[in-house]
Formats: sequence, C-alpha cells, structure tokens
Amino acid sequence: KHAENMYYFSELALTLNAPESGTAPTDSRRRPDQRLMENGRWDEANAEKQRLEEKQRTSRKRREAEAARATEDGTPYDPYKPLWFERRKDPVTQELEHVYKGGYWESKDKQDWSLCPDIF
Repeated sequence: KHAENMYYFSELALTLNAPESGTAPTDSRRRPDQRLMENGRWDEANAEKQRLEEKQRTSRKRREAEAARATEDGTPYDPYKPLWFERRKDPVTQELEHVYKGGYWESKDKQDWSLCPDIF
C-alpha cells in the first residue's frame, strides 16, 4: 500500500531498519545520522554523518598508533576483535569467514552491553 511514496520498497524492506528496543548500542539501526535522514532532517544528518566518520577515523588512527608503538617496543598488541564473531577459514572453500561465537543473545537477555564500544 502506498508503495509509490516509499520508492517501491516492499513492506519487508521498509521495516528492516525499524528501531527495536533492547538492541545493542552498536546496532546499526541506532545510527543517529540515519535516524535524522529518515526523519527528513538532511542537513543535520549530513553533519552527524561527518562527525561519526571523523570519530571512526580517530579511533582507527589510535589503534594504528598503538600497534606501531607495540611493534617498536616489542610488546604484544591485541588488535581489534569483534565481540560476537571470530574469523575462521572455511574448511571446504578455504575462504576467511566470520562465524558467530556466542554472547549476543545472552547480553540482550540481561541487557548488559558493558562490552560494547561507544561507536556513535
């Protein structure tokens, strides 16, 4: 119904980005720039997107500097690792893939997101 006003997206496509309570603070549906855009606040959305991108760049530069210092000092450096996935080589294709290692649903049940980084 009213698809012509919704870029001819299906109902499923329109609801994929709908906010859901209780999700991790890192859930992409919580992106503030996206919310602003969806609410038609284009200028604010663009400014927020630029802020988020700069925050990501700063975080990446910090991790790169920490890795460089660790290499110079000869100390171990633990690179960034996803919270709920791990990279493994597929035994059949030999391709690297991300495999769910657990923890998300338990954190969601407890509403304990203390391990989540502040990405927004």
